[in-house]
Amino acid sequence: MHVLILGGTTEARALAGLLHPRVRVTSSLAGRVARPRLPEGEVRIGGFGGADGLAAWLGEHAVDAVIDATHPFAERISFNAARAAATAHVPLLALRRPGWVPEEGDDWRDVGSLAAAATALDGLGDRVFLTTGRMGLAAFADRPEWFLVRSVDAPEAPVPARTEVLLDRGPFTLDGERELLRRHRIDVLVTKDSGGTATAPKLTAARESGIPVVVVRRPPVPEGVRTATTPEEAAALVLGYRVLGRVRP
Repeated sequence: MHVLILGGTTEARALAGLLHPRVRVTSSLAGRVARPRLPEGEVRIGGFGGADGLAAWLGEHAVDAVIDATHPFAERISFNAARAAATAHVPLLALRRPGWVPEEGDDWRDVGSLAAAATALDGLGDRVFLTTGRMGLAAFADRPEWFLVRSVDAPEAPVPARTEVLLDRGPFTLDGERELLRRHRIDVLVTKDSGGTATAPKLTAARESGIPVVVVRRPPVPEGVRTATTPEEAAALVLGYRVLGRVRP
């Protein structure tokens, strides 16, 4: 059985470790991170050329199942995966970590896009901790606030005029996040609803400090795609040949 895992997320790496070597696993990474953490099994880096290119690759490499374990905000890749799997008649499963849920004491402002997040900053303070990744900062480029931008690799232009870049990779500790908010005198946090625990301590630190949080909610999984919430659940579905429909003869 040959399984293609899309994504370089923590969950994708864990799933590859659970499946390899019991089945053949190929993990596909987008190549947007300079030094990615490589999973077990085979690895390919780079795009497929859209949905049609992915569909062709699935057929050429006799893929029996596709697991979309990309970042919850990788909407384009997810929809290309759904189209390609349908074209190639290959079963598809989406692995999505649960989203974050506000707790008592949180001051969250839910928005549907980065552009809406930029608008939501009006009146919330002058010093912004921006943790939405290195791409998409153009939405904030015209804002007057000072931004602390944290990302794994250097952000792409355009960026806000008043920007300090912090290159770092999670997981992050609660003590570290508390100190970061204090040291940079942060007034407001902007983040995507990535879910998981690796970057969640910033939410606790913001709650403790009474800092408002602008949360960009994630796009939905493509219609009709079955989801799993943990690598263990996804591995059980693959290894048990359940839900995924069929295996190539």
